[in-house]
Amino acid sequence: MSNLVKFLKSKVFFINVLIAFLLCILSIYLVYAWMGKITHHGESIAVPNLRGMDLAELDTFLAEKSLKFQVVDSLFDGSKPGGTILEQDPAPESNVKEGRTIYLTVNSASPPKVKMPNLIDVSYRQAEAILQTFGLKVGQLSYEPDLAKNAVLEQHYKGSTIKPGVEIFKGSKIDLVLGDGLGTTEVSVPMLIGLTKSEAMFVLKGSGLILGEVFFDPNTKDEEEALIYKQDPESGVSSNMNQGDAIDIYLR
Repeated sequence: MSNLVKFLKSKVFFINVLIAFLLCILSIYLVYAWMGKITHHGESIAVPNLRGMDLAELDTFLAEKSLKFQVVDSLFDGSKPGGTILEQDPAPESNVKEGRTIYLTVNSASPPKVKMPNLIDVSYRQAEAILQTFGLKVGQLSYEPDLAKNAVLEQHYKGSTIKPGVEIFKGSKIDLVLGDGLGTTEVSVPMLIGLTKSEAMFVLKGSGLILGEVFFDPNTKDEEEALIYKQDPESGVSSNMNQGDAIDIYLR
C-alpha cells in the first residue's frame, strides 16, 4: 500500500499522466481534423441564381460548382420558354456545403389540361367567372335571337362546339353564343291608345314587348294620369313585332 502511494506521488506517475493527457488531446484534434476534411467543415459555397436559366445548361454549370440539382415541380408560364427555371431552393446567395442538392421548379413545355365546364343557360357574367376559375378565357362573342338576353346558348372551341368534360389546354379561349334578348317570335302590336303609362307597361309585358321612349305633351299636368294618344309603331291587323322589341308612346 505504501509503495502505491509512493508511486502516485512520484515524478514518473505525473509524467505518464501528462503524456496520456496530451495523447488524448492529440487524438481528439486529429479526429476533428479528419471529420472536418471529410464533411468540409467551415467551407461553404454561395448558391448561384438559377432563375431564368435553361434546364439543359445546369449539368455542366452546377458540376463546376460542386453542386447538384433535382426538379421537384413544374408550372406553366406562357411568357417563358419550356425548361426555364422558375424557382429554386435554397435561394440565390445562400451558403451551402459542396455537393448540396438545389431543388428546382421549371416551366412546363405545354400548359396543363382542364375539363371544359358547362356554360349553357348561365349568364355571360357567370360564364366569365366560371371560365376564369378553370383557367380559361372568353374568346369571341356572337348573338342569336333569344328572349334570354346575354344567356349562353352555345360554347365553341376553335370553331367547333365543345361539350362539357372535354379536356383542353389551360389558358384556351372559349367563344360564346349569347341570346340577344329579342327572340324570333312575332306578336301583334297591341293597342295602347287611351291607356295610362302604367297600364301600357302591363299590356306590353304580357305581349313580350318593352316600353321604348316616352313623350309627354308640354301641357300635361299629371303624368301618372296622362293618357296615350299616339304610339309607334301603330296597332293594326297586319302589324307584328318580334318579342323583345320596343314601342314608343306619346301622352297628354
